[in-house]
Amino acid sequence: MSPREQLGPTDVVCVPMTAEDWPQVEAIYQAGIDTGHATFESAPPSWDAFDASRSADHRLVARQDGGPRDGAVLGWAAVSAVSTREVYAGVVEHSVYVAPDDRGKGVGRLLLGELVASTEAGGIWTIQSSVFPENTTSLTLHERAGFRTVGVRERIARMGYGPLAGQWRDTVLIERRAVSS
Repeated sequence: MSPREQLGPTDVVCVPMTAEDWPQVEAIYQAGIDTGHATFESAPPSWDAFDASRSADHRLVARQDGGPRDGAVLGWAAVSAVSTREVYAGVVEHSVYVAPDDRGKGVGRLLLGELVASTEAGGIWTIQSSVFPENTTSLTLHERAGFRTVGVRERIARMGYGPLAGQWRDTVLIERRAVSS
């Protein structure tokens, strides 16, 4: 399969993330961090911190189904609450990460579609995220999945690591409302 070839429906399956997936999820998270355009975080959290901060009901991994990489985690998606206030119970922030060798193959599209279905079935009415404007692949993926740009948050925070350490960064605030909301 060439790097840009799309995955077929039997090549990948989305399943709930478990603690056993963490080493592969952590490596994918670190690869995203290493790009400098995925997060303000400088390192992945521990499994315990990740587990405590992400909703267990809406944590997915995309796993290779068959072939020489059978069982390999190709990407992950997860959500966390934006607030503890009851009025925001249906609003979550999400992340989607894809392994470097599996980017451009439809893994992100599959994960995001499954995450949207999971959250809508769970009563979530808004999924949001902040994306660096340089991450045009993520912005395009989200736009195709029905997300809209709410606005640009200029100089929202400084990068804490890597070649951009200390530099102010903008983020694009995106959201998707549930079909039934």
